[in-house]
Amino acid sequence: MEAAGGLLARARGRARRTEAVRLRKRRSVLYSAPGGAAGQRGAGAAGGPAPLLALALRTLNCFLVQTSFVPDEYWQSLEVAHRMVFNYGYLTWEWANGLRGYSYPLIFASIYKALQLLAKDDVQLLIWVPRLAQAVLAAFADVKLYSLVRHLENTETAKCVYFCQLCSWFTWYSCTRTLTNTMETLLTIFALSYYPIKGSKMGSSCKYLALIALAIVIRPTAVIPWIPLVFSHFLQEQRKADLILHNCIPVGLVTVGTSLIIDRVFFGEWVLVQLNFLKFNVLQNLGTFYGSHPWHWYFTQGLPVILGTHLPFFIHGCVLAPKSMLSHKEFRFIYPVLPFCMVFCGYSLKHLKAWKKSAASFLLLSNLLPALYTGLIHQRGSLDVMNHIQQLCNTSYQSQAFVFIMMPCHSTPFYSHVHCPLKMRFLQCPPDLTGNDSYVDEADVFYSNPLGWLNKEFYNDTLLPSHLIFFSVLEQEISSFLALRGYEKTATVFHTHVPQGRVGSHIYVYRKKTEMNHT
Repeated sequence: MEAAGGLLARARGRARRTEAVRLRKRRSVLYSAPGGAAGQRGAGAAGGPAPLLALALRTLNCFLVQTSFVPDEYWQSLEVAHRMVFNYGYLTWEWANGLRGYSYPLIFASIYKALQLLAKDDVQLLIWVPRLAQAVLAAFADVKLYSLVRHLENTETAKCVYFCQLCSWFTWYSCTRTLTNTMETLLTIFALSYYPIKGSKMGSSCKYLALIALAIVIRPTAVIPWIPLVFSHFLQEQRKADLILHNCIPVGLVTVGTSLIIDRVFFGEWVLVQLNFLKFNVLQNLGTFYGSHPWHWYFTQGLPVILGTHLPFFIHGCVLAPKSMLSHKEFRFIYPVLPFCMVFCGYSLKHLKAWKKSAASFLLLSNLLPALYTGLIHQRGSLDVMNHIQQLCNTSYQSQAFVFIMMPCHSTPFYSHVHCPLKMRFLQCPPDLTGNDSYVDEADVFYSNPLGWLNKEFYNDTLLPSHLIFFSVLEQEISSFLALRGYEKTATVFHTHVPQGRVGSHIYVYRKKTEMNHT
């Protein structure tokens, strides 16, 4: 981030040194014929093959990502939107405690409502249309990044950055998912394109601050990468009072006010989600319930993994260009800084000269395999198994069905990928918010003694689910329960080549023989 700030600062310095000359040149260009230099410069940003290429690639990207990444891409967006529109869906513990806001799910709820009004609310459309919308936004962000670098540097550097962005395996893996981190990343790119640089015609304090504010409303941690840039802007701004009074305060009031009203409508009471999020994740640090990592994790593991073979180019770009403390960490949390990294990767690629084509070929080929593998193969079972649940909606036995997902909590999507009011249950894992040191969630209790838990929970045959869904690693341990209670295996779904802990290589679907025997 300091390097990114340095790059923008360097652009400011260059603008000050050549301000008089550049202003005279622009004056003559702006009032010249449309086919002059200004027209050519604008064409590179708004026209040409870049937008079409990005749109085509991200659409293909959308359909070639058929795997699950993290539960939040369903449970904190599509599942909530499904409940908002169709009046059934599961809200996780975060919503009961006001840690999540409805602003982001409202985007998908609007899509769902439109499909409902058009009588096109088929389950496949409910799954894919939101992702296609995300793909279009990702394509727009790619073009914005290209335009920004072209404006700050030159066309050659912009093309290199654009290439690095398009062939990044992690961007491919993440950019069409319905994650708050994905939207945060896109808004970061949009905000960067309006970041004010002296002498630039693209900068707009109001626009970039509004986009940052929107990103913070969606995910409060979005403020972290912007702290040094906003501070730098404040120091460079001559009319500091105007910046605060005419931009920061109005943007903040409108954004927070709109967020409050949206949450008031759907929560039924006034809730300041951002404050609750701060209390939970920073002041109380309860996010460690879901695992913790050392402070250096982002630098020693997170960034190297998401950069992949871009890493040496990023380091090289950081060397050329200038001439975290939350304990719960995940790869997706640093996705929003990936566009900054791509700028330095592209800067490096541009300066390789004779080796540029070889380096570009290496980047493309080395990112292609992980992009396709993670998008099409790794962890696909969580989505594929939903097709088997969907089939229960198309039978006359829907009212009798009871699906129990005995997997680590939130391993699969829920009603957003079924779209019918089946009776379903999953193992829950909410954290304890009361300070009880001996608290153990339901999922942990289950996995400590699966057979004993099942016999105790379903002591009466009338309570038994019609269908059980679980990872292959659990089968042997509960085989006696399955045999005694009359369950038979009806489907085996591949999930991953790298099973770990409670997650198996396959997902099994078992059906009770005495019921639903015509499904």
